[in-house]
Amino acid sequence: MDDVTADAYLRRISATRPTVPDAEALRALQLSHLRAVPFENLAIHLGEEIVLAEQPLLDKVVGARRGGFCYELNGVFAAPLRALGYEVELLSARVFGPEGLGIPYDHLALRVHTPTGPRLTDVGFGRNSHYPLRLDSAADQNDPGGVFRIAETPQGDLDVYRDGEPQYRMEQRPRELSDFEVGCWWQRTSPLSHFRRSLVCSQLTENGRVTLSGRALVITGADGTREERELDADEVLQAYRTHFGITLTREPILVSA
Repeated sequence: MDDVTADAYLRRISATRPTVPDAEALRALQLSHLRAVPFENLAIHLGEEIVLAEQPLLDKVVGARRGGFCYELNGVFAAPLRALGYEVELLSARVFGPEGLGIPYDHLALRVHTPTGPRLTDVGFGRNSHYPLRLDSAADQNDPGGVFRIAETPQGDLDVYRDGEPQYRMEQRPRELSDFEVGCWWQRTSPLSHFRRSLVCSQLTENGRVTLSGRALVITGADGTREERELDADEVLQAYRTHFGITLTREPILVSA
């Protein structure tokens, strides 16, 4: 990624170019990204292709002002971070669910090295930490998104906990973006995939979070207040534009499992 493209990405997330690639700048970049780029799986339900390569992801997130899910969001966020001087590694994780751990390459997260230690940066896990988490500490880490803790397993993986509940188990071996293609394909096509069985668009805001799940619009305040209403068919596309800056020509419809 060149400087022109990196600056275009920074404009997309309403962020300024940091003077040095340190931990404080990374905090600001992650929060800016979470408040500007929605977590969404609309492509699956619009019949769109998901291409895990830098330029198609930039075209989607910057050019079309869309969002995506973990492979897309963390995959594309790695590029401007590298252009700004950070050393970034892609890590594979398996998400904890009701029946245990998910498939290999279930989730993509980032390990970003800073002068004060490595950080877990994750802009692709929906409701998650607002700021990067220290990877060199097993202590509780307080964040607006909850209390997080990272614990090493006997096998050398890292378990990420939120408010005492395990979120995902992360390998420490760096991967390439292309390694996640099979996992992405499974998430798009398997009847067991949560992303195929749900339709969601969600974004952090300065005052909480806004989520459109199907036609249910949910606005959550920072104090935990929740407002929910079911939209009419003619309100859905306007809601995508108003709350997420996404312009669609047709409403995404949940695909059959």
